[in-house]
Amino acid sequence: MKKNQIDVISMGCSKNLVDSELLMKQFEANGFHCTHDSKNPQGEIAVINTCGFIESAKEESINTILQFVKAKQEGRLKKLFVMGCLSQRYQKELEKDIPEVDKYYGKFNYKQLLKDLGKADVPTCDGMRHLTTPHHYAYIKIAEGCDRHCAYCAIPLITGKHTSRPEEDILNEVKGLVADGVKEFQIIAQELTYYGVDLDGHRQIADLISKIADIPGVEWIRLHYAYPTQFPLELLDVIRERPNVCKYLDIAFQHSSDHMLSRMHRHITKKEQMDLIQEMRDRVPRIHIRTTLMVGFPGETDEDFQDLLDFVRWARFERMGAFAYSEEEGTYSALHYRDDVPSKVKQERLDELMAVQEEISGELEAQQVGKTLKVIIDRKEGSYFIGRTEFSSPDVDPEVLIPVSENPHIRTGRFYQVQITGSEDYDLYGKIKAHEH
Repeated sequence: MKKNQIDVISMGCSKNLVDSELLMKQFEANGFHCTHDSKNPQGEIAVINTCGFIESAKEESINTILQFVKAKQEGRLKKLFVMGCLSQRYQKELEKDIPEVDKYYGKFNYKQLLKDLGKADVPTCDGMRHLTTPHHYAYIKIAEGCDRHCAYCAIPLITGKHTSRPEEDILNEVKGLVADGVKEFQIIAQELTYYGVDLDGHRQIADLISKIADIPGVEWIRLHYAYPTQFPLELLDVIRERPNVCKYLDIAFQHSSDHMLSRMHRHITKKEQMDLIQEMRDRVPRIHIRTTLMVGFPGETDEDFQDLLDFVRWARFERMGAFAYSEEEGTYSALHYRDDVPSKVKQERLDELMAVQEEISGELEAQQVGKTLKVIIDRKEGSYFIGRTEFSSPDVDPEVLIPVSENPHIRTGRFYQVQITGSEDYDLYGKIKAHEH
């Protein structure tokens, strides 16, 4: 057990990761040494930043808490703290069920943890982060919460109303990270396109992204978690016109049939979704659209699912994830609908949907062979350097594998011109043509 060491474990999404990074910076300013997601935690204090999004994420968070409780009982850990979305929503139940945790915090009051350790918030570190990502990229959270009330989603119940960060804070954070060597920025929010509405009634996302793109040293900007209803089309012009804004957009469509979209409270029709996708492709040539879809929502018929398969075959999304509906207490669907699609049917539909997507992805990736693409190198793994094009986000999207034996002088965090020599369903192979900078 290492004295003055704190192990921080982040569960769930990149928005949680940013909170962990802010807290770690404060710990370090108070003289602690921090590790993040260590395979072998050895600190005397552990902080688990939990996820409460869907059932499987909640289970994973609880199992992680129980593992650390065991370490504490065995004398391998002095103090255990839990924060984040799960404890924001279920603090009383957790305190009752797992009393071995020293203290639970919500999603927004975690700075209280410093006080409880006899330490103080260090104002000079406010807004600064201990990056847990490779040094060349970072996540930038531009808002908290969500004003959309999709029938299945517990996030507004956990995080509250949409709250945009002041533009000046965001721009200063980007400038500070550029000065530290960060080149690539993943812009994240629960609902990106709503940015600014709570500040002055207007959607300011296009303007914000333009201003970030103007900052010298910002090489790539990638946009995550847009919402299709009332999508601000001027954002597409920014993506098209700014060379450092990646031709990439992460936008969850969830379903395609009007029956499902209506029951899900998505406030959009199938035709409107298809028109938006067409508009994206027309306005931004080569754009890569990442989406998320859901199967097994209450009332989903075979016809609804067939509609979804046809929609995916039509849209040919470059990137797609999917999950089976899980009932979340307190949501509209939990209160008003019966979870009537059997779990076996949900899984069969999920498997079939992903098989269709795998085939599409394989065809689209094969079209890259022979092209020369700008690639950033993330890491070395075995006999390959692993990189990404502007069309791929870290951890979730296809990667580019470059043999170490042919290119031993490659350095991580640098951009290279890479000729694509081969492809699989989800990954590409390539060789270096030139070093960019």
